Amino acid sequence: MSKQTVMRKLSLVVAIAILPLFGFSQSIFDKYEDMDEVGTVVVNKGMIDLVSKIGSMTDDREAQEFAEVAKGINGIKVFITEDKGVASSMSATVKKYLKSSSMEELMRVKDKDVNVKFYIKSGKDEDHVRELLMFVSGMKDVDIDGRKFETVLVSMTGDIDLNQIGAITNKMNLPDDLKKAERQ
Repeated sequence: MSKQTVMRKLSLVVAIAILPLFGFSQSIFDKYEDMDEVGTVVVNKGMIDLVSKIGSMTDDREAQEFAEVAKGINGIKVFITEDKGVASSMSATVKKYLKSSSMEELMRVKDKDVNVKFYIKSGKDEDHVRELLMFVSGMKDVDIDGRKFETVLVSMTGDIDLNQIGAITNKMNLPDDLKKAERQ
């Protein structure tokens, strides 16, 4: 075999080996989707686009603003559990993910035993992020329909404009600390 043929074959093998790293790989958090102890909401790009189109067809200014933000979102995943063992696993997975990714802490809020942490992965400029991750733990006293949830994990990916997110959260009835969804 010629040197050129060997190089082509080697290049093909390397390309096939790294292809899963570019778009076909699953999120590190997807393992929680099929667990009975975890409630899951996954909103994919198709649904987000549909909501965006519907929101842009209305005269309601807030719906239009939300539609504008939604255009930049590729996916949203929410995992929630009341199981202490799974909550511990989620915490360990988040720590592992943060060590291996280029995410930085945006903010954190602590109220009694509840910890809320926001992390971001930088985007095309200082006002945009590629990922927004929220991890809530220690919710021992939060009761929703008779269930006492322990941990919530939210991952949002895409081209997310922090200024638009901040504008929308300012219109919501949220605690003041949570309205600061802008890069400090």
